[in-house]
Amino acid sequence: MEVTLAVQERHAPHSVCYGCGPANPDGLHLRSFEVGEELVADWQPTAGLEAFAGALNGGICGLVLDCHANWAAALGLMRSSGADRPPATVTARYEVQLLRPTPTDRPLRLRARVVSIEGHRAVADAEIVVGHEVTATFRGTFVAVAPGHPAYHRWDP
Repeated sequence: MEVTLAVQERHAPHSVCYGCGPANPDGLHLRSFEVGEELVADWQPTAGLEAFAGALNGGICGLVLDCHANWAAALGLMRSSGADRPPATVTARYEVQLLRPTPTDRPLRLRARVVSIEGHRAVADAEIVVGHEVTATFRGTFVAVAPGHPAYHRWDP
């Protein structure tokens, strides 16, 4: 039986990020996988993350989209530079549009893709899809950090 590791488990197994860190015992443990040009994650929210009965809190929507798109950006920067591992990236800016309530009673699909890369900056779009409906969209700008930045070693073993 083949076990496929998520990008977070492959590249940052000791990350404590609340949204996607495999090493955070209290985190959401988002697991993202490369599927063609996209990064895809299936994630099941819990009732404890609701804004009101049956609907995911908008801030949590932003959090999981930010984490997921950040990984898409990091992988895009890695590929564009020819590196063998993704750079540590941080969010410089993002915008979320909450189009309709995101339900908590069924799995969410997160999809992200890089739309541009310029130097050490990448822009990525992402969305939450439930069934065949998009409930939230996202655009973020992510920056690869340099030595001396507090996040520079955050993905190191």
